[in-house]
Amino acid sequence: MPITEILAKNAGLYGNTVCLTEINPGLEENRGLSWKELSLVETAHDTRYRKELTWRAFDERANQFAHLLIDRGVKRGDKVGILLMNCIEWLPIYFGVLKSGAIVVPLNFRYSSDEIKYALNLADVSVLVFGPEFTERMQAIKNDLPKVRELFYVGSGCPDFAEGYEGLAGSRPRCAPDVVLSDEDDAAIYFSSGTTGFPKAIVHSHLTLVTACQVEQHHHGQTHDDIFLCIPPLYHTGAKMHWFGSFLVGGSAVLLRGIKPKWIIETAANEHASIVWLLVPWAQDILDAIENGEINLKDYNLSAWRLMHIGAQPVPPSLIRRWKKVFPHHEYDTNYGLSESSGPGAVHLGVENIHKVGAIGKAGYSWQTKIVNENGKEVNPGDIGELILSGVSVMKCYYKDTEATAATIKDGWLYTGDMAREDEDGFIYLVDRKKDVVITGGENIYPVQIEDFLHTFDKIKDVAVIGMTDHRLGEISAAIIEIKSGIECSEEEIRQFCTKLPRYKRPYRIIFDKVPRNATGKIEKPRLRTKYCGESVVKQQFELDTTNSE
Repeated sequence: MPITEILAKNAGLYGNTVCLTEINPGLEENRGLSWKELSLVETAHDTRYRKELTWRAFDERANQFAHLLIDRGVKRGDKVGILLMNCIEWLPIYFGVLKSGAIVVPLNFRYSSDEIKYALNLADVSVLVFGPEFTERMQAIKNDLPKVRELFYVGSGCPDFAEGYEGLAGSRPRCAPDVVLSDEDDAAIYFSSGTTGFPKAIVHSHLTLVTACQVEQHHHGQTHDDIFLCIPPLYHTGAKMHWFGSFLVGGSAVLLRGIKPKWIIETAANEHASIVWLLVPWAQDILDAIENGEINLKDYNLSAWRLMHIGAQPVPPSLIRRWKKVFPHHEYDTNYGLSESSGPGAVHLGVENIHKVGAIGKAGYSWQTKIVNENGKEVNPGDIGELILSGVSVMKCYYKDTEATAATIKDGWLYTGDMAREDEDGFIYLVDRKKDVVITGGENIYPVQIEDFLHTFDKIKDVAVIGMTDHRLGEISAAIIEIKSGIECSEEEIRQFCTKLPRYKRPYRIIFDKVPRNATGKIEKPRLRTKYCGESVVKQQFELDTTNSE
C-alpha cells in the first residue's frame, strides 16, 4: 500500500477532525498578549499564532499541490525538495509530492547556501519549495542550480525569483490526481545529518515508509484519541516517523515552533498532548526550569500526558532517573534507528522495561539485530562489536552511490557503524560510534561511557568526549564540558569526581565550552575535533549517520 492511501483513508473516516495544529508562541510573545487574551481578539482556527487543519483539508491541499506539480511537467520519479521550517503547510506539501508520483526530498533547515546547493545537485532536484527563512540563502545560489527549474515560495513577501505556492496550488482541483503508485515505487530521499561527513542521499520506497508507520504504532500503541506534540524538525526521519504512528490511526498532531521549556509545558497542557517526543537537551532544560522555579508544574494540567520518549542521540540514564522523579506517572521509552532504517524503531526498549534504562532495547517490531566482529561473525554476549540490522524498512540504496551502498548493506544486513554489546537478558547497549572510539596506549575508550558518567555530576549541563592525537599514547581523551547556567565549577572538581572512574578512562584534558548539537540533538563532534584538534569535518565522507540512539 502506498503511504498516500493512509491519508486518503483518514480524510474519508475523519474528514472534519482537526489533525494538524501549528503553534507559534514566539509570535504571541511579541504581541505582548497572553494565550487567553489572544483567543478573544482573533479566531483560534487561523491566526499567525495558531493554525489548524482538518484531515479533509490536509488531503485536499496535498491533491492541489500534486496537480500543480503535474501541470508544471513533474513526472514519476522526478525529485521535489522541501526547505521549510516546521509549519502547517509542510506535511500537505510532502504528501502532494508523493501523490504526483514524484520523490520528495526534505532538506535540513540549518543548511548553508553551499550545503543547499550540494544537496539539490546530488539528489537531482528539479522543483524546490522554500520559505521566508531561506530567501537570502536561495538568493545567493539561485543562478547556480542548473537542475532546478521551478521555485515555489511559502509565505508572504515572495521574492521575484520564485512563485507563490499558495496562490498557484489553491486554484488546482481538490480531487486526487490520476496517478497509480505501488509499494516498491521510490518515495523519498532523506539526507543523513552530516555529523560524520558529507550528507548522503538515502532512498526509501513507499513500502519502507508504510512499514515505519506500523512499527511506530506497534511500539507506542497510538490511538485516534492520542495527541502527539511534535517539536523536532519534520525534515528528519526521527520526528516524522514518530508522527507516522499517529498518522496511521488518524491521531492528531501539534507542531510547536519553539523549544523554550515553558512553551513546551504550556503547549502540552493547553493542547492536552498525550505523547511528547523530546531530545536530550530539551528534557534537561525542562528539568532545569522546574528546579530553578521558572516553571511551576502546579500551574499546568498535564494529566493527558502519558508517554515521554527520547531518541536521536545517546540518553544519559541519570537524565531519565531525574525525569521520573519529577514526572513519576509518565511512561518512558527510547527507540534506536537510522535514516538508513527509515528512522526509529529498529531497536526498541519498551515502556515495560524502565528497569533497563540505559539500554536501547531489543530488536523492534519486524526487525532483526546482530552484533558482529570485523569479519561479520557474531560476538559472544557481553562482547563489543558492530550493531547490524535487517528488516523491511532498510533503505533501498544511497542515491547514485553504489560503492557506499555496497559497503553499508551486506547480505541483506545494514551495518550501522555503531559499537554495541548485549547483556545476559538480550538487551542491547550502545557503546559508541565506530569512528569515535579513542585508543589510548592500546586501550579502547568509548566516549559515551564517560559522557554518561559525567552527566551524573549535578553541575554539568552537557558533555562531549573526543579523542586528541598524542605523540606518546597515540590518542588521549578530552572532555568538553558545559556547566549549568549560573553555576561555578573548577577543573579540579571535575578531576576529583572522575577518580571514581578507572584511571585509563579518566579524561586527560578538561575543556569548558558549549557542547554543539545539531537540530536533531546529536553532538556535533566533527566541529569539536576541528576546533580543538584541527581535524577536517569531512574526514570520513562515507560514515553512516545515526539518527536515533539510546
